[in-house]
Amino acid sequence: MVLAVKTEPAFPGNSERIRCVIADDHELVRYGVRRLLEDAPDFVVVAEADDARQALKVTIEHRPDLVLLDIGMPGMSSFEAARLIHEHCPGTHVVYLTLHEDKEYVRQAMRSGAHGYLLKDTPTALLLRALRDVNRGERAWSPGIAPLLRQDAPRREGAIPLAMRRSHLTAREREVMRLLAEGRTVRQAASELAVSVKTVEAHKFNLMRKLDIHNKAQLVTAAIQRKILPAPIPM
Repeated sequence: MVLAVKTEPAFPGNSERIRCVIADDHELVRYGVRRLLEDAPDFVVVAEADDARQALKVTIEHRPDLVLLDIGMPGMSSFEAARLIHEHCPGTHVVYLTLHEDKEYVRQAMRSGAHGYLLKDTPTALLLRALRDVNRGERAWSPGIAPLLRQDAPRREGAIPLAMRRSHLTAREREVMRLLAEGRTVRQAASELAVSVKTVEAHKFNLMRKLDIHNKAQLVTAAIQRKILPAPIPM
């Protein structure tokens, strides 16, 4: 197909934005992701592609910070495109944005050198936060992907190293962790901290991703281990 490239708009401060390429074979998806990114003050979309080969072409041309790459587009494999992007544009980070929650796809994504694997149902605030993390050189994986990565751990020896856990928590993340571990709901924690529910959800997403936590019991255990909650007194 003929690629419709969206030229980067010229305006002051544009160089400080996170420059993105969106690759997806569904025009409506590209439109939605583009609107989501450009509604944020620190992102700009420099080009779009409707298949992996075009994604590679415009990435080499524009040298963006991030490429948001769908899986399963017609023609060239997205994983092959990601490997070539990694080879030709080492300063560009590839993030798969997909519906596929499949171990084999995750495995191939890791082998291709991706910095992230995010599902399309990720809430907007969390998606933007994850992309900012990737732009800073971190790795971002949707929470549902982590169990697949752990299952495949023995096969990853000698493969591309992944920073699966970042143990440092911000002061606000520790506050959110304490409140949730004590039994507050997200809404109650937001009220107590005088912030929005979306803000608490973003902090919760980040701390659970950093610590590889997937349920309330693990959250409480981690809070005790980190002395955010006092250890229970033995009876």
